[in-house]
Amino acid sequence: MRYGRRVALTDCTLRVPAGKVAGLVGPNGAGKSTFLSMVCGLLAPTSGRIAVLGHRPGGGAARLAEVAFVAQDAPLYPSMTVADHLRFGARLNPRWDGRYARARIERLGLDPAQKAGRLSGGQRAQLALTLAAAKRARLLVLDEPVASLDPLARRTFLEDLQEYVAEVEVSVVLSSHLLGDLQRVCDHLIVLSAGRVQLAGDVPALLAGHSRGDGERIVPRPDGRPVDLEDLVLAYMAGEVVR
Repeated sequence: MRYGRRVALTDCTLRVPAGKVAGLVGPNGAGKSTFLSMVCGLLAPTSGRIAVLGHRPGGGAARLAEVAFVAQDAPLYPSMTVADHLRFGARLNPRWDGRYARARIERLGLDPAQKAGRLSGGQRAQLALTLAAAKRARLLVLDEPVASLDPLARRTFLEDLQEYVAEVEVSVVLSSHLLGDLQRVCDHLIVLSAGRVQLAGDVPALLAGHSRGDGERIVPRPDGRPVDLEDLVLAYMAGEVVR
């Protein structure tokens, strides 16, 4: 993927497992937002191809209905109420689960008559997650959804995400700089750096493979402590992995 002469992404062949939460992490400028925009069909690759759920992303209404996207700033319509957003979602999405959306809004204690512009950051994030979840898509893409939330709101959001994934077996791609959050909820890890996928795989297998010291890629741990997800991510981002 290029922007003029600048290469944003290259050699990004990977598979995101079905029914798993895949954490996407990398330094600023690594190409994460470009990657997620292509997954959602908002950008087309300038070379190569991308397939999402076996098809070109964004290829018509039926394909768009299979992917739900929550952006970092949880974009909502400030002058529309919570109830307005649910009605809008129902009109746009053929598999909309109105009963689920209303029940979740009630459980969260959100006032249906409250305008989105008057909600707190945590409430906006939860409304955005509700809209995405009620779409009943097969893939949920989250771009830094908890970056601006306080620790309690962040924990609640992630617990709700785990509950939703367990309930409907949706696949999730979660981009975040908060490695503790990724370690808490992710089954699969993707490390993106310098426009390339540096590492991808199931978290337990990656940790085991980098702790034993008998694989091709070794994370140095002079103190003998077992490698954790933060060690793994930081080592690959900093180029400290022994190859």
